[in-house]
Amino acid sequence: MSIRYKIALLFTVLVTVILLMVSLSVYFFSVKEREDAFERRLKNRALSTARVYAGISDSNFSVLRRMDAAAVASLYDKSIAVTGLNNTYDYQFSDKPGDSLYLSEEVIERTKIDREYFYDYNDKKVLAVHHADSTANFIVAVAASDLDGREYLQELKKILLVAMILAAGLSFLAGLLFAKNIILPIKRITGEVNLITSNNLSQRIVTGSTRDELARLALTFNNLLDRLQDSFATQRNFISNASHELSTPLTSISSQLEVAMQKERTTGEYHELIQSVYEDVQELQQLTRSLLDIAKTGAQGSIDLHEVRLDEVLFKVVADIQRQNTTYKVHMNFNGFPEDEKLLSIFGNANLLYIALKNIIENGCKYADNFESGIAVVFDKKVIRIQVSNKGDVIATADIENIFQPFFRAAAAQSKPGFGLGLTLTKRILSLHKGTITVNSSPAAGTIFTIELPNILSQH
Repeated sequence: MSIRYKIALLFTVLVTVILLMVSLSVYFFSVKEREDAFERRLKNRALSTARVYAGISDSNFSVLRRMDAAAVASLYDKSIAVTGLNNTYDYQFSDKPGDSLYLSEEVIERTKIDREYFYDYNDKKVLAVHHADSTANFIVAVAASDLDGREYLQELKKILLVAMILAAGLSFLAGLLFAKNIILPIKRITGEVNLITSNNLSQRIVTGSTRDELARLALTFNNLLDRLQDSFATQRNFISNASHELSTPLTSISSQLEVAMQKERTTGEYHELIQSVYEDVQELQQLTRSLLDIAKTGAQGSIDLHEVRLDEVLFKVVADIQRQNTTYKVHMNFNGFPEDEKLLSIFGNANLLYIALKNIIENGCKYADNFESGIAVVFDKKVIRIQVSNKGDVIATADIENIFQPFFRAAAAQSKPGFGLGLTLTKRILSLHKGTITVNSSPAAGTIFTIELPNILSQH
């Protein structure tokens, strides 16, 4: 079932339920009003009979009978009875012969107590009234059928039922029209989205001048397309640069082997050739490993995240760097350790954090004039702040904006070994951990990389 018909049916059900509640209320109050009106008619008749009866002194009820017989249209199938308190009937009248009204002792007692007693008797409504004054003491009971009320309620039922059916049909048609107007912008958005392909990511959805939910949906799609377009552009640039960087060592290896096969060479020449090819293979292996690490960080759902003590990762990184290159020196300073261990920990992947921190700290040593870098660690209530500083060549302001791009290398770094992938990989890893990295570089303060990672407590 399409959403258009779902909306129409929902609208119809809602309108029908509201009309049903209104109709039931109307019918209920109509029944109550008819009962009250009929009770008033019975009471007026009973009081009139009581006044006339009380004025008769000779037991000649001919006037009372003519009055009862003449009032045909006021009450249908009426029966009237006048009885003393000892249940002796002084007067009885009925429109139909043999349809006399008799009062039980219980009715008489209730009427004496309540003065008025209204009850049902043989499909009729009965009202008994106790008349008591200085000259007379008796009970008048009037029974009749409310044929007008029954007919009125039957007609009301039919009218309400027909109205309900018509209202349900009209509300369904109105719901279809209403749903069509709602679905129309969605159909337009669907059509515009279908025009968007990987080769046409510049297409955008028209948001219109309104600021409703559909406009926000279109704006969300446009923001998603912006991110996809940037991602595709970055991917294309990355593939282009990666292809170029991979082809360089492969071309060098191929050329050297081709030259070596052109003639016989001495053992020393072959050894020199093998050594050169080995260096190119090592470079190719390192480049491939960096590219694979970057590819892994692009699949966030495949990374296992656990509680990680960041100070332990830092100690391991510093130890490995100084062990692998004895000329590098790292000075680490912790601005106090908090009592709560949660302030030392983050929710992340220890291996990826190791790679990110090692890239930054190792670069600090590699690009420093004295091959030394300093690390300052601060444990705040919400974040863990790591600052890696060194004294070396200043990074130009224009280069700072690009150093996190794949394969970009600042002018001062051209003479150093590397591929320009370390900072790209680091930033991606930190982004996966909801962290940030910023750079400040000046002749006075040197180059400072500031890393901020949210601790465990800030993520609860």
